[in-house]
Amino acid sequence: MVVYHGSNVIVEHPRLVCQNRTLDFGYGFYTTTNLSQAINFANKVADRRECGSPHISMYEVPEINDLQLNFQVLIFPEPDGAWLDFVCANRNGNYHGQSYDIILGPVANDTIYRTFIAYEDGILTREETIARLKIKKLYNQMTFSTEAALQQLKYIGELNEKGDFK
Repeated sequence: MVVYHGSNVIVEHPRLVCQNRTLDFGYGFYTTTNLSQAINFANKVADRRECGSPHISMYEVPEINDLQLNFQVLIFPEPDGAWLDFVCANRNGNYHGQSYDIILGPVANDTIYRTFIAYEDGILTREETIARLKIKKLYNQMTFSTEAALQQLKYIGELNEKGDFK
């Protein structure tokens, strides 16, 4: 399968870098199977960092069923209660559960940020939050959280911010 990583630089050799903020699935190298999401993220990163330009690095990775044979893989097929708890705990820096090599599931992107805030502030119940998330079009993310998992990514090229092969 092919996955994409959007950034302000080309990433031929992925590595684990400590983030200065907490992310949905915690520490790791984030990718997606959705090219438009990678393009959007590359543009945001280039704007936020005010350097470089949008780049989408492409990787080939074994199918998820094959990865599950050798790695601890956590899969969230949809935004359900387990996903909501996991993302909230990671975003708040409070996740202390099992470690995984690879995590796959919906991305809590900027379009649903207000829903998360309303849930965390107690304005929305858990059920209301999940119901709202299920009607949104959520893209996916695949996070590689260990060095061994990163070795499964084979760099195959770069796309520009329009999705054209370079």
